[in-house]
Amino acid sequence: MIHTLGPDWLNAEQLLTMLGPSAFWVSLAVIFAECGLFTFFMPGDSLLFTIGLAIQNPDTVIDLRVNIVLACAVLTAAAFLGNVVGYEIGRAAGPTLYTRGGRLLKPEHFDKAHHFFEKHGNKAIVLARFVPVVRTFITAVAGVSKMDRRQFFTYSFLGALLWATGVTLLGYFLGTIALVRGHIEVMLILIVVISLVPVGVEYLRHRRQSKVTL
Repeated sequence: MIHTLGPDWLNAEQLLTMLGPSAFWVSLAVIFAECGLFTFFMPGDSLLFTIGLAIQNPDTVIDLRVNIVLACAVLTAAAFLGNVVGYEIGRAAGPTLYTRGGRLLKPEHFDKAHHFFEKHGNKAIVLARFVPVVRTFITAVAGVSKMDRRQFFTYSFLGALLWATGVTLLGYFLGTIALVRGHIEVMLILIVVISLVPVGVEYLRHRRQSKVTL
């Protein structure tokens, strides 16, 4: 049994087994919802990894009855479309939130968010894909701050491709190794840590530039 981060009812292998023949197609809805409907608690990373593992080992996990090429293509599409929906929700709700404001949702916060996406939006959209919870909400924030739609769609697709296809292939090629199968939590943490390295580098570079300007 593969254990994942979070409670047992979010165990990706249990979820796929429970769903049976329709498991893969329901998984598309899970990935879509996590990327666009604020269901940040869904097992996105572990689900992608386990799908790749299951396709490679249909006799030992579950036969999803889909090949790896089709799986990567439609999972990428689900992740991208989820982001599009999240962005449009944020963009539609943005004016109301901006006008009403509040203690936490002040107009200057939206102005800062808009400035952030103007300057760092491309990298943020791509890197956020690999950070749980963040990938769920950053698309709505991009919509609220009115990040350029074409720019968002372009880099959101790139992020979806790297995340959905990359993690699924990781499970497909590495999941047969006993050490990997027995330590999936470590693998998922490593994915997050590695994805945060460019964020850390960018943060340190920004701090260095700020000190120079001072």
